Amino acid sequence: MKIQVDKNVVEFLPENEQETASLETLWRVVVDCAADNKRMVAIGEYIPSKQNLARFVIEGLPATTTYTEDKAVEECTVICTTCNKYMQLHGGDAVPVCCGRPMEVAD
Repeated sequence: MKIQVDKNVVEFLPENEQETASLETLWRVVVDCAADNKRMVAIGEYIPSKQNLARFVIEGLPATTTYTEDKAVEECTVICTTCNKYMQLHGGDAVPVCCGRPMEVAD
């Protein structure tokens, strides 16, 4: 993914389909047309020679995942139809809640 900085404007340019999907998910989580947008705040440090990874926390989102009482019967992939986030579950795992709704089993 290309990242371009021009003064106070940052542009993200995905270079493949996976990066496009990840950027779309980030956009749906951060941008809220009906209310206030969320902010990403840097955490930790970014020293490329030490570890080429930058971390941010999204303010206003719970730090823990909430789960329903429902359990996955067998190994499956669940997806949030709002933000397209997906998770792999094993038999007996609780179904997570994302964007205010239980995630759905993907076909």
